[in-house]
Amino acid sequence: MALLLAVGLDALLGEPVRWHPLVAFGRYAGMLERRFHADSRWAGVAAWCLAVLVPCAGLLAVRAASTPALAFGIDVLVLYAAIGRRSLGEHARPIADALDRGDLVAARTAVGWMVSRDTVALDAAQVAGAATESVLENGHDAVFGALFWFALLGGPGALLFRLANTLDAMWGYRTPRFLRFGWAAARIDDVLGFIPARFTALTYAAMGHFDSAWCCWRGQAPLWKSPNAGPVMAAGAGALQVVLGGPAPYHGQWQPRPVLGEGEPPAASSIRAALRLVDRGVVAWLCVALLVGAAAHA
Repeated sequence: MALLLAVGLDALLGEPVRWHPLVAFGRYAGMLERRFHADSRWAGVAAWCLAVLVPCAGLLAVRAASTPALAFGIDVLVLYAAIGRRSLGEHARPIADALDRGDLVAARTAVGWMVSRDTVALDAAQVAGAATESVLENGHDAVFGALFWFALLGGPGALLFRLANTLDAMWGYRTPRFLRFGWAAARIDDVLGFIPARFTALTYAAMGHFDSAWCCWRGQAPLWKSPNAGPVMAAGAGALQVVLGGPAPYHGQWQPRPVLGEGEPPAASSIRAALRLVDRGVVAWLCVALLVGAAAHA
């Protein structure tokens, strides 16, 4: 019921507009990074513990001091803040709309809010591919990963995963500044996302073209540099029967990347199809949760 209520709140309200907890966390993490940064893995470990474990410990303390009903409500609100299914569509659909209008400039601008690559040099298919990849990957990062850890450990689990994932997005880069300091953030995110990423890939396969998704997952995912993004995007691309991946521009240079998926080149329809794939997966997860919950209380 907590899963259902949190997903319902997200569908009804979307992300908080005036004050988002993850925005506040980003400022807190930025302060810690400025204070503790050093070319050292141990400095990164200490900063990660302060950034993630302190808020999680605080949540555990509040829940322990609460009544069961209040703890339930807190869990619902924490999961609502941790997931971003509606915002995923709010960011991706304008890209598809701009591509349908033939407004490549607007599409490039919109996709720039979702991806870290350079967007000025992207053609229409590359914009569509970048947006589709982002929807598939964020389906894990902002939806299924949080649902998995919530089902396992309640609100503290969802908070742990989402904060660790946010820190990876901030510190997990292989740049001179973060190569050592961000090592812990990148590795811990890989560990926390390992199982839910494979459940996400399986969900995409089950909700789309299963045979294609399975073949792409097994054959292409090991070639991707990220151990979790590879299965998620390869299975998603196969499920949609669209070709993703390939070279992409970062910091003024085109970087080689493996090809993912099979079938048609990406287009505006691919973005919308990826959003529908995530939505079908969320419905399937909620159905399973309700069945398990009913069986446990039978």
